[in-house]
Formats: sequence, structure tokens, C-alpha cells
Amino acid sequence: MEALPIIAVRWALYGDLGLLFGMPLFGLYALRGRERETEPAERAVYAALAIAGFLLSALGFALTAAAMSGTTLAHLDPAILAMLLRQTSLGWAWLGRMVALALALGVSAWRPIPAGARFVALAACGGFAVSTLAWFGHGAASEGAPGYIHLGADIVHLLAASAWIGALAMLLVLVGSGVSSSHRRVMAAHDALASFSTIGTMLVGLIIATGVINGAFLVGADAITLLGRSLYGRLLLAKLMAFAAMLGCAALNRFRLTPRLAEASGQPAIADALAALRRSIAIETVLAILVLALVGWLGTLEPPLPAS
Repeated sequence: MEALPIIAVRWALYGDLGLLFGMPLFGLYALRGRERETEPAERAVYAALAIAGFLLSALGFALTAAAMSGTTLAHLDPAILAMLLRQTSLGWAWLGRMVALALALGVSAWRPIPAGARFVALAACGGFAVSTLAWFGHGAASEGAPGYIHLGADIVHLLAASAWIGALAMLLVLVGSGVSSSHRRVMAAHDALASFSTIGTMLVGLIIATGVINGAFLVGADAITLLGRSLYGRLLLAKLMAFAAMLGCAALNRFRLTPRLAEASGQPAIADALAALRRSIAIETVLAILVLALVGWLGTLEPPLPAS
């Protein structure tokens, strides 16, 4: 499969940049006090995400340039790369992303920055980097005034999805098997889950609304019943089913498992409540990884109808 390297890089890049944006954003709205303090190990994670974003972006851009010029990576003409960087919106978006990643790396490495300010800076850099992904997908395909609507919807869609992915990663850390079941840690986990419940509802609304807008541009109402006839359509349906399953896990966490954690008394009950949350969030995370893989694949395919 010739597109497999591009799909793999897109998949990894969506996940990497999503974490770089979503994790510090979660720290801003869901963590308080001691839980917000960024330790050296946590700063190293953000630095690693920024470095990985550099490498994946460089490889992804080269693969995209090779695909656009109809050649292989080994035979790619450097002049093609230079032309794309200087003369296309794709190139400018890529350059902007690299600057944002460089800033994120600097913020991660600079120790004197307070935790709150670090989260703000990292979320801003990560959010900008995530936004540039819209120029590498179908969001930049439309032209004129409708094109700005399509591009804007795609950017919001990417940001909302990334915020969700980053939150899942942070929640897994908070309820991880190695986490102490002390009252302070349990309450910190519960408060973070409660905060995400409110933000998560907003994120779901944004994802659904912008998904409908993107679908109207890429597929159109007349082609909805024909989705099963094309690979693009079948992958889109699989993505929607995985997303629906994620919603089911999120609803279970919010309405059953999080209240159960708050009501638990005694170490056995608390341990059981944490284990149930851990399983549910892990399943939701696996589904999110699947969705990212499908998004990476969909971006390499032509939709059933041209964007309008």
C-alpha cells in the first residue's frame, strides 16, 4: 500500500500534537494546587512531544511533497520542497508549526516558568500546531468564502478532538494502577473528572457541530446513503461508530463511575472504583487511537463528492 507511510505519519502526528495541546489544557481547567505543579519528568514529556512533532512534521512534509510530485522519498527533488515551502499555504502552515514546536520545546526546558504559565504557553503552542494540520487535509480544499467556513470548522474540529485526547491521557495518569488511593489523590482524581465532565460536554458539541459542517462540504446530504459504496464512506462510518462508542464510555464515566468514586468509603471500595474508571478510560483511549488512525487514512482519500 503506497499511502501507508503517509497514513502512519499522519496518525502519529495527530496523536503527538493532540497530546501537546490537550494535556496542558487539561492542566489549566482540571488540576488544582499540588496536582498542577509540573515536575521535571512531566516537562520532559512535553519536550519529547515537541521533538517528536518536529521529526514527524519533517517526515510528513517530505512524504506529502513526494506524493504530490509523483515520486518517491528517495528521489524527491529539493527544489520541489523549496517551492512548496515558499509558495504554498501548505508550506507556510508547516513553517508556522515548526516555530510553535520550537517555542513549546523552549517552554518545556525553561525551569523558572510557573506551572500555570507553562500550561498556558504549551497549550497555545500546541493549539497552533494542531490548527496547522487543517492545511494538510480536506479542510483546505474548498475555495472562496465557503472555503473559510470549511477551514475554520476543520480547525475547531481538530482542536476539540485534541483537547479530548489530551484529557484522556491525563485522566489515565490520575487513575493509573500505580496511583496512591490516599484521600488527597482520590479527591484530586474525582475533581479532575468532574471538571472534564463539563468541558467534555462542550467538546462533544463542538466535534458534532463541526463534523456536520465538514460532512456537508465533503460528502453532501445526497451522498449519505451511498457511503457504504466507497472506501472513504466505509472508513467514515467506522469512525462515526468508534466515536459513538467513545461517547458511551464518556457517559458511563460521568453518570456512573465518577459518582461511584465520590461515594466510595474504605480502601477496597475506592480501589474498585478506581479500577472501573481505569478500564473505562483505557477503552475510551483505545477507541480514540482507532479514530486517529481512521482520520489519518481518510485524509489520503478522495471523498465521494468534491467539496463545494
